Amino acid sequence: MVARQYRLREEADVRRVRARGRAWAHGPLVARILPNDLDPAQNRYTVIAGKRSGKSVQRNRIKRVTREAIRGFHPYLKQGFDIALICRGNVEELPDLATAQETLLRIFTKASLLDPERRSEGKPPVGGEPIVTGWSRPRPVSEDATPTED
Repeated sequence: MVARQYRLREEADVRRVRARGRAWAHGPLVARILPNDLDPAQNRYTVIAGKRSGKSVQRNRIKRVTREAIRGFHPYLKQGFDIALICRGNVEELPDLATAQETLLRIFTKASLLDPERRSEGKPPVGGEPIVTGWSRPRPVSEDATPTED
């Protein structure tokens, strides 16, 4: 589940991103990306699966897998964009998290959305790696934050 603050929820916003956003596609996913004017800068996401993707069970599975893959990439992306991910494939084309991660990595690389400053903090997940990040940004570990004994 995408954290509430990172959801692109308003129908007008989703339509605007789909109409005006620049498209990048790879395999079963298409990303429409449009800069936003939020202060502070943050990304908002939505995942869309049409009826061509299958019946409701298959559509919901594709959306869940895609949302989970986005969660791993969120801390490593440049901020300030509305991103609509459109699933145009079916369950056979996007069967698992590893496939979704590989597809999103190619899309975000083509779109130059991976932030080079955050690459030093770690690397975004590649196909099959477990997702260890949440919806918050990774915090740098300070040296003076060592626990003390009482």
